[in-house]
Amino acid sequence: MPHVRLATWNVNSALIRLPRLLPWLDERAPDVVCLQETKLTDEAFAESFDAPLKERGYEVVHVGEGRWNGVALLSRVGLDDVVRELPGAPRFADALEARAVTATCGGLRITSVYVPNGRTPDDPHYAYKLEWLAALAASVTDPATTVIAGDVNIAPTDDDLWDPSLFVDSTHVTPAERAALAGLQELGLHDVVRDRWPTERVFSYWDYRAGRFHQDKGMRIDLVLAGADPAGRVTAAWIDRKARKGKGPSDHAPVIVDLDTAPDGDIGPVVPPPSTPAKLPHRT
Repeated sequence: MPHVRLATWNVNSALIRLPRLLPWLDERAPDVVCLQETKLTDEAFAESFDAPLKERGYEVVHVGEGRWNGVALLSRVGLDDVVRELPGAPRFADALEARAVTATCGGLRITSVYVPNGRTPDDPHYAYKLEWLAALAASVTDPATTVIAGDVNIAPTDDDLWDPSLFVDSTHVTPAERAALAGLQELGLHDVVRDRWPTERVFSYWDYRAGRFHQDKGMRIDLVLAGADPAGRVTAAWIDRKARKGKGPSDHAPVIVDLDTAPDGDIGPVVPPPSTPAKLPHRT
């Protein structure tokens, strides 16, 4: 089978990230890209991105609201049977938010997701998050060929947090959220980065504050969940930490997964490695 490179990236405002996103596409040459938190309407995204993405060979579908949320799929291996929302998704404050878009790309059914944050466990947004995750699980009709990629706003285990003690009363780590994520995996979806690097320190998000990126004080909340077909074809899976460096970065780094062949070798789990690496948290 031909090589396919999948990537997911919460860009935290696509327009602000445009000077970084286009060179990153040229450098990493992903075949399918899931974007989240574009913060653009469909019209604004098209105005800024359609022409340069077409020049690079991408078909594009974007679902956006404007100031908040927004997801997109870019593909150079086909973009068919597009579904522009999550079937059965709950509404928050009577609004259907732009948090999921699905299409068939290269024979895989791929969904770019931006899971609700949840805010705090006692906030209505937390119940909405759990309902949204239930709808996401219900949307998986053929697990073997499914890929769900994006910002899931859940750290799967304490090993995916730089300091678990700081998150005890927070969202992203509650038993109900982690159970919902485990339910997706029970459908047959594999967390391919963790499968590839079961004991390594791997983060995809670092808060802008307090120099946390440079100290590698992060979280792993951006995931690629893949069914048996793509998971069995994985030859490399890594976090592109380089894209989090420099001027004007997103607070998230891209996650990259190579299928069938690995053009850069089986690199990872984090490229380049952090300048001040730390050990995994001690689990008791």
